[in-house]
Amino acid sequence: MPHRGGVAIASPEQARAAAERILETALRSVGDAEVFYVESSSVPARFEANAVKGVDANDSAGAALRVIKDGRVGFSSASNLADPQALVDAALETAPFGAEARFEFPPAQTCPDVSPYDPSAGETTLEEMVALGERAVAEIRAYSSDVRVEGGVGKSDSVIAIVNSRGGGAAYRRSRFQIGFEGTVIRGEDMLFTVESRSGVAAISDPSPIVASIIRQLEWAKETADAETKTMPVILMPTAVRSIILAPLLAGLNGRAVFRGTSPLIGRLGERVVDERFTLLNDPAASGAPNARPADDEGVASRRFPLIERGIASAFFYDLQTAGLADAESTGSGERGLGSLPEPGTSVLLVEEGEAALDDLIADIDEALIVERLLGAGQGNLLGGDFNANVLLGYKVERGKVAGRVKNTMVSGNVYRALSDLIAVGGEGRWVGGGLYAPPIAFGGMAVASKE
Repeated sequence: MPHRGGVAIASPEQARAAAERILETALRSVGDAEVFYVESSSVPARFEANAVKGVDANDSAGAALRVIKDGRVGFSSASNLADPQALVDAALETAPFGAEARFEFPPAQTCPDVSPYDPSAGETTLEEMVALGERAVAEIRAYSSDVRVEGGVGKSDSVIAIVNSRGGGAAYRRSRFQIGFEGTVIRGEDMLFTVESRSGVAAISDPSPIVASIIRQLEWAKETADAETKTMPVILMPTAVRSIILAPLLAGLNGRAVFRGTSPLIGRLGERVVDERFTLLNDPAASGAPNARPADDEGVASRRFPLIERGIASAFFYDLQTAGLADAESTGSGERGLGSLPEPGTSVLLVEEGEAALDDLIADIDEALIVERLLGAGQGNLLGGDFNANVLLGYKVERGKVAGRVKNTMVSGNVYRALSDLIAVGGEGRWVGGGLYAPPIAFGGMAVASKE
């Protein structure tokens, strides 16, 4: 029989039942409580030095308990759930020192019909995963035998259940299939890193998009080109959009920054803050997105809403606690791991596409910098929208053509000014990880610094 790897995990109904047993124990000692339960199994096939290195299976389960006692939040978590009372006692011990609870647990809600699960991911055998990776390695190496290929193919299956003392909660299953590789070329002291990955709810059977992207990066980086220190047009590839544009933008849209009074967008909802061609949506119920979910990690129903619509600041995103502190309502944006309290987060973001093809964006610009990937970002006044980052992989555009790779180059600027100086939003969007869909974006001018 083909080897599938991993172990069978609980169904959503079984996970909810396990969470409810812990909740019943908690309610013997406290009136307000919530249980967040997660069980998962993952199987990655790792490749190093152009060959399969190993296959591992990782399985885990655990629960986090949040209680409200005397108006304060107590919290505990554990992976050993044999003694639910110990989990309860630990949460009660922390309550006197916890934050003042500015929220109530949500009652039962009608959640959207979204299921981030496809059985084909789990049904893919280890042999099929290894063969998929070997095909990707062989096709990249067929382009150039100088490329050292590393990466992996992985699948995971998880179940999440949230239940609380007001009857609210959710339970659902999530699958993910991932394939990602890095092609490295070393020539003397020069090292070139090319990276591409894809992930989805369903199994991926064709590595061609990953291979094609890595080969395109290698082609564009065949030659080297000089980037002068000056302000010039910059084209951000989808992989660079999150770090340069979204990181500082989301810092200002985060409800935590609102109640702290540090967001530059306080009092500006309804105002145009960037170019009208830019729209950013939060859509945790997006069909097919690996990070999609029917409810957030606090049991609040997922919903689609614009953060910035046609350049207008439209909404902040909140979890329950920050919404209470800011005198607002949760937007279903509570996110957490087992070992932490919820915080505002965005599970699925969509940058609305424009109409410009990438080739046309390049052809229409006499001189520009294309940023494929960054090494570090977000230094400086992040809340004010500032960014500066080293370019790990970028290319110079000269007379409408890619002239070659740039080295020792940095980009910097302010996200609000950059998004108010758009050349175009590209029309060829793609998923970056499981939580961002973004196209290439061309900007009129960013500060580019290069050192010899």
